[in-house]
Amino acid sequence: MGVCFSSNNQSPSTTAHFSSGISQTTSNTTSSSTVSNVSGNSQFSAASGGGVDEVYPNGGQILPHPNLRTFSFTELKTATRNFRSDTVLGEGGFGKVYKGWLDDRASSRTASGTGTVIAVKKLNSESLQGLEEWQCEVNFLGTLSHPNLVKLLGYCWEDKELLLVYEFMQKGSLENHLFGRGSAVQPLPWNIRLQIVIGAARGLAFLHASEKQVIYRDFKASNILLDGSYNAKISDFGLAKLGPSASQSHVTTRVMGTYGYAAPEYVQTGHLYVKSDVYGFGVVLVEMLTALRALDTNRPSNQHNLVEWIKPHLSDRRKLKDKMDSRLEGRYPSRAAVQIAQLALSCLGPEPKTRPGMKEVVEKLEQIEAANERPKEPRITSRHQTAYRYGQPPLHHRSPLHPRNDVNRAYPLPRRAS
Repeated sequence: MGVCFSSNNQSPSTTAHFSSGISQTTSNTTSSSTVSNVSGNSQFSAASGGGVDEVYPNGGQILPHPNLRTFSFTELKTATRNFRSDTVLGEGGFGKVYKGWLDDRASSRTASGTGTVIAVKKLNSESLQGLEEWQCEVNFLGTLSHPNLVKLLGYCWEDKELLLVYEFMQKGSLENHLFGRGSAVQPLPWNIRLQIVIGAARGLAFLHASEKQVIYRDFKASNILLDGSYNAKISDFGLAKLGPSASQSHVTTRVMGTYGYAAPEYVQTGHLYVKSDVYGFGVVLVEMLTALRALDTNRPSNQHNLVEWIKPHLSDRRKLKDKMDSRLEGRYPSRAAVQIAQLALSCLGPEPKTRPGMKEVVEKLEQIEAANERPKEPRITSRHQTAYRYGQPPLHHRSPLHPRNDVNRAYPLPRRAS
C-alpha cells in the first residue's frame, strides 16, 4: 500500500501516520466480535436477492455468503517454507507477502516447490493496520467475484496470527512494469497497457454497479496485479467502503488513501463519493501514458504532483507527445493516446458530478481498443501509384507510430510489491 494520510480532525486512535512507502492505520477495534461474521452472513447478503447470487456482466457475482477456506497457521507455515526470506514477494503496511505452494493432497510440503502456487499475506505484529483491514479484506473479497478482482482463497486467524491467502499473480503489479528500472524490466507495449487499464476499469465498474455500491478508495498502480496473460485484477480491499444509501450522495469517513491518487473533495472534506474512485483511475491513466509516478519528490518542486503538473499537457497533442513514455519509442497510435488523455482529463474533473461513471469509461476504452486494432490502409503517394501502373507493387512503409508485431511478447519481471 502507498503513503497513507488522515484528516486532522480525527482522534488519535484513528489517525494515520506517514511512513516511507507504506500505509499505516490504527484501530481501537480489536475485539473478537469484529471478526465474528467472517464465515457467516456478509454485508452483501441484502444485495444478493435474499440468498440468490446476483450476476453482473463480464462474469461478476455477489455471493450471499463468503466462500473461503480456513487455513491453519501450520499449513501456511509449511506452504511458505516457514516464511523464508527467499519466498518474499513484497511488503506493505499490512506486512510481507510470501509465495507458497499448497499440496492439493493436504500432505506435508516437500522442498521441491510443487503444488498450487499461492500468495500469503502475513500481518506484521508491529503493523498499525491490523485487524480492521484484515476483516475488511475478508468481507469484501469473500463475497465479490469478478474476473478483474484478485481471488481471495481463504484466511487464517490463530491467536495473534492474521493471514490472507490469494491466487498467485505471475506478472506482479502494474507499478513494477511502469516504474521499474534495470535490465530485468522491459517496458510494456501499448496494446498490453491498453488491455490492463480496460481490465482494471471493468473491475472498478463492477464494484460501482452492485446494488450495494462499493467504493474502493485506494485505486493505484500498485494495487493492479497481472496474471500470466497480463489480465488486470484489482487487489487489496483493506480500505474499501460501502457506498452511500439511495438518499445520500456520499459517505463521510476518515480520510485514508494514497497521496497523488485521492480525489480532492475527499482529501479536503472527508466526503467520499463513488466517483472519487474515478479520479484515482484518471491518475492511473496518466501514469500509463507517461510512466511517471503520481507523486515523486525527486522531480522538481513544481512537478512533485503529477496531475497538477501534467494537466495542461493532456489537452495539447504536441505537449502530450513530449510527455509520453519514451520507452515506447513512438510505437503507439497517436490518436488513441490523445483520446485516452482526454478521457483522463474528464476522470480528473474537480467535482465528482463532472466525472464520467466507470461504465462509460469502460465503453470509451473498448472503443479506443477496437479502433486501435482496426487495420489501416497504407497511404500511397503518386510515386508509388506510378510504379504500380508499370507493374511494380507499391511500397508500404511502416509508420513510426504503428504498433510493431513483435511487441506482444512476455518479459521477465521483478518481484511485485504488496
